[in-house]
Amino acid sequence: MAAVSMTRALSAPSLASSFSSNVASSPFVCGNAAVSVPPRATNPATTTKVGVRCHACDKDEVAVGRREVFVGLSASVAAGGVWTSVAGGDEAQAADIIQRQQRGIFLTNVKDKLRVEIAANPEYIPDLLKLALNDALTYDKDSKSGGANGSVRYELNRPENKGLERALSFLENIKKTIDEAAVTLGGPISYADLISIAAQSAVKRTFIQAAVRKCGGDQKKGEQLYTAYGSTGQWGQFDKLLGRADASEADPEGRVLAWETASTTEIKDRFAELGIKPRQIAVLSAFLGPDQSATEAKLATDPEFAPWVKKYQESRETVSQTDYEVDLITTFTRLSVLGQKNINYEAYSYKPKGTIKF
Repeated sequence: MAAVSMTRALSAPSLASSFSSNVASSPFVCGNAAVSVPPRATNPATTTKVGVRCHACDKDEVAVGRREVFVGLSASVAAGGVWTSVAGGDEAQAADIIQRQQRGIFLTNVKDKLRVEIAANPEYIPDLLKLALNDALTYDKDSKSGGANGSVRYELNRPENKGLERALSFLENIKKTIDEAAVTLGGPISYADLISIAAQSAVKRTFIQAAVRKCGGDQKKGEQLYTAYGSTGQWGQFDKLLGRADASEADPEGRVLAWETASTTEIKDRFAELGIKPRQIAVLSAFLGPDQSATEAKLATDPEFAPWVKKYQESRETVSQTDYEVDLITTFTRLSVLGQKNINYEAYSYKPKGTIKF
């Protein structure tokens, strides 16, 4: 069978390039790309290889599978106003791959922006954690109302949220940048997603800070230590939950405690209403107040908390912090979707204009 080929010049700005000069552009977008497509394989299970030449890149040519081709096209072609038509059953598969890739690029750029901003402003970390916790803890299990829905932005006048205005203002400035950059590329981002992802970024920053301290304050070595031994891979489930819906009004009052002044019994009882046990509460100590040591000292006075506080303190002294990091990631992932009845797994995907025919 004669080879069928297609070559088309593609040019598209990446979403990342619009965010900030400090944020790296998406690796899937090249300034110009020539794509040659070999014949369709007769066996559906066979992987088709495609050569991609990126004239704006240092490396001339890479071999990628069919999945990566649609990945690259979705990132570069979409913003340039062109679309690839695929015949038969491949169309749905390609669309699904493209949607996932668009969401992945969107999430990566949001996390990159938050990483840069939080690294430059670490003083916001305690409040970003508390903001996410208090947003989620409005959830009521019986009525299935409230939860991690961004409603905290309407609830800042409540005693338990005192002092969180600065953290929300910090996120609103970031949101404005994200939304302006992503106006035609899947945005705007929901407050519910932004608050949760910001807390994720803040948690990661605390992990990196701990690694830097273990390396005597050497930032580069600390980041290398975290890359080598940290629990970054445990965030996979959290990242899949992109697409949280926003509330349009405040959630009912009386569901969130003023954690710094609440007794250990009150804290246990409130979390127990959500099915969260002392072990999970202990690992969330950094979320319960600006001084983690003081929070843990209070929790340790309760015999149900004490062994778990000790366990996580000891874990934080190890090179990898594995027990602490994994349990914290797992618990926070659960909190981050409280009250979210239907995650929108198509959020931040978009349909480009125009067509390309093979």
